[in-house]
Amino acid sequence: MISGQKKRIKELEWNLQRESERKKAEEIEKKSQNCHQKEGIKVNTFFVETHTHLDLIKRNIEEVVKEAAEKGVIKLITVGIDLESSKVALEFASRFEGVYAAVGFHPHEAKFLNEKNLKELEELAKKDRVVAIGEIGLDYYRKHSPRVCQLEAFKRQINLARKLNLPLIIHSREAHQDTLKILTDEAKGLKILLHCFSGDVKMAQICIKRGYYLGIGGVITFNNAKRLRAVVEQVPIENLVLETDSPYLAPHPFRGKPNEPKYIPLIAKKIAEIKRISIEEVAKITSINCKEIFGI
Repeated sequence: MISGQKKRIKELEWNLQRESERKKAEEIEKKSQNCHQKEGIKVNTFFVETHTHLDLIKRNIEEVVKEAAEKGVIKLITVGIDLESSKVALEFASRFEGVYAAVGFHPHEAKFLNEKNLKELEELAKKDRVVAIGEIGLDYYRKHSPRVCQLEAFKRQINLARKLNLPLIIHSREAHQDTLKILTDEAKGLKILLHCFSGDVKMAQICIKRGYYLGIGGVITFNNAKRLRAVVEQVPIENLVLETDSPYLAPHPFRGKPNEPKYIPLIAKKIAEIKRISIEEVAKITSINCKEIFGI
């Protein structure tokens, strides 16, 4: 009896917390509309941030989420890189309205993906508000995990995504050939987002033909990002999504400083300039793309 009462009290507290967060989100949305009016952006322009690491941002996360929403970034995905950060991502997604989680083992952490951790990762991935397996993939630049471990972890997590019918958020650095081969062999039929896309136009065209999506972040605002600008110019907006990879890779004029989801409009603005369309159109179409990939 006591156990049942405790459970009901906990459920009540949970529902009250969620209702409080919903009301806060409504207030923030109103403030966001006022902010948009001041900045010359249409009132109903909202953005989706597809890749942040909230657990790595050294600031009050409630303030981070609030300030992002005030800039029109009303939905965001916080991404895990190992078991513990995936748990934290899910915790943030449970606490904050508009926040969702991706869970997975980054290639740097691939050597730690044993059978026990994989089973625990699967249980996390089954939770509400988890919308993807990621970030996973290959990184031959840093080599924090042996290549054989990276390849094995990549394949095992793709299989997990297939089992749970979840999309993939892919990390690929100096490993494009192997990444594309494994996706071809192992990930047919899955929705795939190549996070922080760093390939050339030729690779981008291959990805688009396969129906993949490309994540575009703050690098697009850098003066030396000629190759990425060429990709954005030639790839249909229907295959692009917005991301910050915060706290890393802050866009100009904040380059070198801690990045945050609130800077998404700066990335959208640059994409709009390159493609000669409005920032409102970038926001609208990339948000539709996110709905298609993640269902949010």
